[in-house]
Amino acid sequence: MRDSFPALALSAALSCLVIAACGSDEPAPAPPAARVGVGTVTSGPAVPAVLTNGVIATREELRLSFKVAGIVRSIAVTDGDTVRRGQTLATLELAEIDAQVETARQWAEKAERDRERGERLKADEVISQEELEALHTQAEVTRAQLRTAEFNRRYAAIVAPRDGVVLRKLVEEREFVSPGQSVLQLGQLSGGYVVRAGLADRDVVKLRLGDPATATLDAWPGVTLHGRVTEIPGAAGETTGLFEIEVDLERAKVNLVSGLMARLVIEPAAAGGATLPYVPIAAIIEADGDRAAVYVIEDGIARRRAVRVAFIAPQAVALTEGLRPGEQVVTDGALYLQDGERVEIVPTPVGAASAAPPAPRT
Repeated sequence: MRDSFPALALSAALSCLVIAACGSDEPAPAPPAARVGVGTVTSGPAVPAVLTNGVIATREELRLSFKVAGIVRSIAVTDGDTVRRGQTLATLELAEIDAQVETARQWAEKAERDRERGERLKADEVISQEELEALHTQAEVTRAQLRTAEFNRRYAAIVAPRDGVVLRKLVEEREFVSPGQSVLQLGQLSGGYVVRAGLADRDVVKLRLGDPATATLDAWPGVTLHGRVTEIPGAAGETTGLFEIEVDLERAKVNLVSGLMARLVIEPAAAGGATLPYVPIAAIIEADGDRAAVYVIEDGIARRRAVRVAFIAPQAVALTEGLRPGEQVVTDGALYLQDGERVEIVPTPVGAASAAPPAPRT
């Protein structure tokens, strides 16, 4: 009896295996779809944008100075003050200048008296014609000297030539200033604003006058200012070696002030209207030089596709081959996928970054 028990146990085990084998005809459950985020392939310029930083400035800026040297008596304005045309902004001490005017006037009056006396003496044949002409010359010279002194006296004060805002006060009261030394920097409010930036030679050669540009500022997050290149120098700066360009900004709805820092994106005309597909940077996998790969969504399946990189833009990668605008590519989760894997698309959060920079403005 004891000898038959192992045989019975073995028979029961074999029966269980047969029953299990009979049930293996049912298909195994499919693995769950991978949850991924996607982006859309867009179209952008075939030439990379020129990226740089610049400074906001009023379109027209004037450096105001005195005509003559002297001690600054008063400066009636300071940085940020709004001024009106004809308003007196600064004056010099006038004691020395007034003395110069008075001296020139006295010499001019004396020369005129000498000329009149010479006319009478010449009529009496006391002096020669040559001596009379010398008196005429002396009178003319002293009158010219008087006009010069009076002219300098008028420009011993700085008067606003137009409505504007004081950008910088460059000297203080009681300082000695030389003729032509900048005292105030004035910006014209009605003239609008520009961005001035320095570019290296490899970037400036791509640009043409009128190229569209956008500017963003930390002072106004989320605000994009549009403009066009209006000035490209013919030579680099002597001290910096950079080419100082100027971008004329359209009228902005935000309050701009001179001195704000701006990030510029300039679309070169060298693109000639040609475009390339742009794909989000997060979609690129296994990059090697200009070769890379992406996963493209085809009927709910992730298909691996080889692509070739043209250049990298701020938030996207431009491609020369492999994708077409409008196709969907995996961004979030691309590194964990396998070719042919089933995927479930997770909605992209509102306000997510665009796959490519906007097309050039015309």
